[in-house]
Amino acid sequence: MSGQPGDVPASPADVVRAAAAAPDLAALAAVSTTCRACPRLVAWREATAADPPARYRGQTYWARPVPGFGDPDARVVVVGLAPAAHGANRTGRMFTGDRSGDFLFAAMHRVGMASQPTSTSADDGLTLHGVRVTAPVRCAPPANAPTPAERRTCGPWLARELELVAPRVAVVLGGFGWQALLTTLAEQDWAVPRPRPVFGHGAEVTLRHATEPRDLTLLGCYHVSQQNTFTGRLTPAMLDAVLRRARQVVG
Repeated sequence: MSGQPGDVPASPADVVRAAAAAPDLAALAAVSTTCRACPRLVAWREATAADPPARYRGQTYWARPVPGFGDPDARVVVVGLAPAAHGANRTGRMFTGDRSGDFLFAAMHRVGMASQPTSTSADDGLTLHGVRVTAPVRCAPPANAPTPAERRTCGPWLARELELVAPRVAVVLGGFGWQALLTTLAEQDWAVPRPRPVFGHGAEVTLRHATEPRDLTLLGCYHVSQQNTFTGRLTPAMLDAVLRRARQVVG
């Protein structure tokens, strides 16, 4: 990769350079959606699109990395895990078109963060207010399980997004996102304590930046996966409470 417009990131080093060079969120989205740095994830996202389940046959899949989306001036970011194979990998927008997104955006709408309670396609008119949705891994992984190496390769996209947005609160969905975000923050000179803060629903920790006068509050929340929402481990009231706490922190 030469660093010229139109170059496709095809290695971890390419991702580092391309993310650092993105001057704004639009440029970051444009370059990140061309990424082919993780061969296993590239193969999986494209194979999934080529052989969809019956309910989605005939639809054109996005089948690329999925960028973050939402309010460019957000003071709250919601950090998930990775796109769903037949959700965001199909629609091209994080948490859009699957049951997890149904649960998340309904809650956002109840607390005033989303213009509507549903998210079915990238052009359905949904807008977010004061919040941005993102993930540490941008491609749908097999079995919803990215490898540590894939997370490290994808990390610079999240790091640059956080630099550009400069949020004050991160609502982190699940233990994978929690650990991935802490790794990224440590790499960005945030004072992440050792041992690292432990994930849990309702966990709250405020980090100070090592060289700049700003802080970031992390709020833990069980992931909005069907394993949690269908079993009652995560209820609408529980998610609403975390989102309301996020709004309270930013004032």
